[in-house]
Amino acid sequence: MIGWRFSTFDAGKNADDPFERLLEIFKELLVYTSGDVREALSWLTELDKEYELTNSSYTLADFIQDLIDKGYIQQESPDNPGMVPTAKMEIGMRQKALDDVFGELKKSQQGKHNTKSMGNGDEFTSEVKPYSFGDPLDKLAISESIRNAQINHGIEEFKLAPDDLEVHETFYQSQMSTVLMIDISHSMILYGEDRITPAKKVAMALAELITTRYPKDTLDILVFGNDAWQIQVKDLPYLQVGPYHTNTVAGLELAMDILRRRKSTNKQIFMITDGKPTCIKKGKRYIKNSFGLDRNIVNRTLNLATRCRKLDIPITTFMIARDPYLMRFVDEFTKANNGKAFYSSLQGLGSFIFMDYKNNKRRRHR
Repeated sequence: MIGWRFSTFDAGKNADDPFERLLEIFKELLVYTSGDVREALSWLTELDKEYELTNSSYTLADFIQDLIDKGYIQQESPDNPGMVPTAKMEIGMRQKALDDVFGELKKSQQGKHNTKSMGNGDEFTSEVKPYSFGDPLDKLAISESIRNAQINHGIEEFKLAPDDLEVHETFYQSQMSTVLMIDISHSMILYGEDRITPAKKVAMALAELITTRYPKDTLDILVFGNDAWQIQVKDLPYLQVGPYHTNTVAGLELAMDILRRRKSTNKQIFMITDGKPTCIKKGKRYIKNSFGLDRNIVNRTLNLATRCRKLDIPITTFMIARDPYLMRFVDEFTKANNGKAFYSSLQGLGSFIFMDYKNNKRRRHR
């Protein structure tokens, strides 16, 4: 567990429930072990020895049995006695990621993403307007309407006429189709720094956010190394880095193909990476260059950035590296797309993505 930093565990509301307390830790370990239950339990055992997470009244064996009984883990198959996470556990991991990454959401008001345009939305503005035929009555401004009735008809002969009614203006609700690209090239775990786990957690949190708060939006997730392929949300906990180069072109081509099939007007690409493009594919042959910036590879990448700009698909790049020559490439890429770039630390990655997602949702394309 090299590179891990442990701090005092704050049990909070689960302080009196040993199962819930251990479950939160176990979910975190499953993300780091890419869903390997046996390895996660091994790490939990080591943590238990050092930090005394269990006692004689509730042992680690009790916790494992509760995981099975409560439907969080199950036998992989009749022929394989190994345990794997269930769908219930996968949902729990996404919810935990949302709490960890976007915890500030719980302090904000509920609602959908809004634009600055007035329209048929759910969230009221501070403005009201006279009622018109067809306006939904659940937007009725009660206080203003009653005040108008009192002024127009008096208190003694109080009545509420159509001309007295006013309704709240609401923000137009835009719909957004987002593709999240995750770099799984080998450099995402080089130099003793785990960059893929934070990327997985952010993706799980973003998926849970969209599913629960913005259900009309769509989120597609793809990974790219030598090639690019689409993955499902349920696959995220099991995502691992491979012995790959970085074929950004393949990732962008797949992202554009996905968005081409989406009917939403608002489309965007988020790309989490830590390096420059080092690979492209011509026919069945891979062209790779890990040293410096290969102009053939770079130019193919920049051409796609320009195509996305012409299609009104902004690309926001989250760069988890600060090497000057890498930053120069990202600047060039961002200018070609007229998009945005964040040179983010691993700790701030989630906040950056969440804020940019909301900001991009506030505009309405025509």
